[in-house]
Amino acid sequence: MSPPSRSSRPASSPVRASLSGGFVPGLNDAPAFTLTTPPRMSLPVLVAVPHAGRAYPAAITARMRDSALAQLRLEDRHADRLGVAIARETGAALLVAHAPRALMDLNRAEDDIDWDMIEGGRPEGVMTSELGQRSNARARSGLGLVPRRLPGSGEIWRGRLAPTELDARIEGIHRAYHAALDAALAQIRAEWGAALLIDLHSMPPLRPADGEARAPVFVLGDRFGASCHTALMGRALTHLETRGVSAAQNRPYSGGYVLDRHGKPQAGVHAMQIEVCRATYLDRQMAEPGPGLPAVAAQLAALTRELGAETALLGGNEGLRQAAE
Repeated sequence: MSPPSRSSRPASSPVRASLSGGFVPGLNDAPAFTLTTPPRMSLPVLVAVPHAGRAYPAAITARMRDSALAQLRLEDRHADRLGVAIARETGAALLVAHAPRALMDLNRAEDDIDWDMIEGGRPEGVMTSELGQRSNARARSGLGLVPRRLPGSGEIWRGRLAPTELDARIEGIHRAYHAALDAALAQIRAEWGAALLIDLHSMPPLRPADGEARAPVFVLGDRFGASCHTALMGRALTHLETRGVSAAQNRPYSGGYVLDRHGKPQAGVHAMQIEVCRATYLDRQMAEPGPGLPAVAAQLAALTRELGAETALLGGNEGLRQAAE
């Protein structure tokens, strides 16, 4: 990553540097993620896509009770295509996980484990979460560090997971991904004075809230103000409202472990989760890219430029905001 550019939009599409890391156990140590950056970053933003991975080892799908349904329900299907388009149009850095959420949910803490699905149960000396803690509730609901069951669909797996396999996934996928994310954000922060992580997800279609005519197509999460500066959320909502894009803030999705770990606004590192309605960019089965994908990608790219300009301003780079305006 090189020093700040004065432009909010890349003039061309230069070749991006690519760095893969981590490994997917059981898949010949295929990389768990790839980080790409342009030769010259145009804004202090890293877009991350943690739940669109589709690198499934054959042994994993064989253990699924209904592999097609589980993959469709667990994945943020093709959200990585949105991420690629955003990065290409804006010059943001991009981190895409290849490891599937079925193996390891990167938006959960390492101790967010349902020990009932692990051979031998909880090891001696490993403390369990308090009953009231959020991570414990997620694990018991079936959507912990390794998803166990899906609402309305039941158990995902045949048999239990070996402790050695769990350890390999944590080391090769979870720790490697978050270490790469930490390092990339620190580098952006060092060069720009501030950095923004956009944690990109997709969501099932929502119903309109009481008193609202339309359901939100984007839900922006900031952990109720804890993970990013209020100016970023304000600018995002204003940008979408003026363009007639229906959006909600923090409800029903405020973000998870990614924002809790990486969002440090007082230290100049901001994090915002963006959930995108799958019906807007996928086909009717919500399985493959649909005709709306380019338009949604363009909306997200425009929003990313706005947020990048605000982040640069927070870091003391006035020039990028003026260019965006």
